[in-house]
Amino acid sequence: MSRLGDLIKLERTRRGLSAKQVAKKNGVSEKYLLEVELGTKIIADDQARRILKSMGLQQQTEADFSLEDIAATVDLQTATDEMQRAQQTMKRKTEIVRQRPEAEKVASTEDKGVTGSIWLDALADVLKRVPIYNAVMKEVGHRLLPVEKGKVEGAAPDKVYYFMAPDNDMRGFRIMRGDLVLVVPAAAPVDGAIMLIQTPVGRMLRMVKKLDNFKVLLQRYDASCESEIMSVDELKIVGRGVRLEAEL
Repeated sequence: MSRLGDLIKLERTRRGLSAKQVAKKNGVSEKYLLEVELGTKIIADDQARRILKSMGLQQQTEADFSLEDIAATVDLQTATDEMQRAQQTMKRKTEIVRQRPEAEKVASTEDKGVTGSIWLDALADVLKRVPIYNAVMKEVGHRLLPVEKGKVEGAAPDKVYYFMAPDNDMRGFRIMRGDLVLVVPAAAPVDGAIMLIQTPVGRMLRMVKKLDNFKVLLQRYDASCESEIMSVDELKIVGRGVRLEAEL
């Protein structure tokens, strides 16, 4: 199956358009469009974008979820279920708006603005655009992660991010320069965990070993293992590493 074909079919169906209407508007045959939707024809990303935009896909929404991201990540059966639920919700809201005075209808339309595609709106509940930060917390990229029960790795989605290892200080712990560590919020040391620590020169990863309630051992391991004892009161922990992503 073609994921881009599925996305085109979802958008076309949502807007109540026939394959013939969409094909004519984009200068392609109805047979070709249906074959794309069925996955028997491969469509280029640029042409898929043009077709989706011709049906009203908004640039604002594309900025958050690119077609490449979605095609590589989304379980479209889940997306379809989410879309159907979203359609039902929108239908109920539409019925309510129809019953309001005219002035309220206008205000409601202005407040809602351009919402873009329902299937993309629905994805906000199942996918999160997680930023990648370097050592000085400058965003250098992003990944899409699944949202489960409103959380990513058990944390609030907007509090989770990737930290790019700036050096090989943690090589002995299998974290090399450029590797990505998924970080969730944490303020207290966790024994045996890889934690992200704020220092005067930036943020760095360290293995934490609790000595007692007042002191911890911070370990780095490049050519050899080096340790530093630090008071818990002086330690500024900003997060805990829960996942490692590395390039092969």
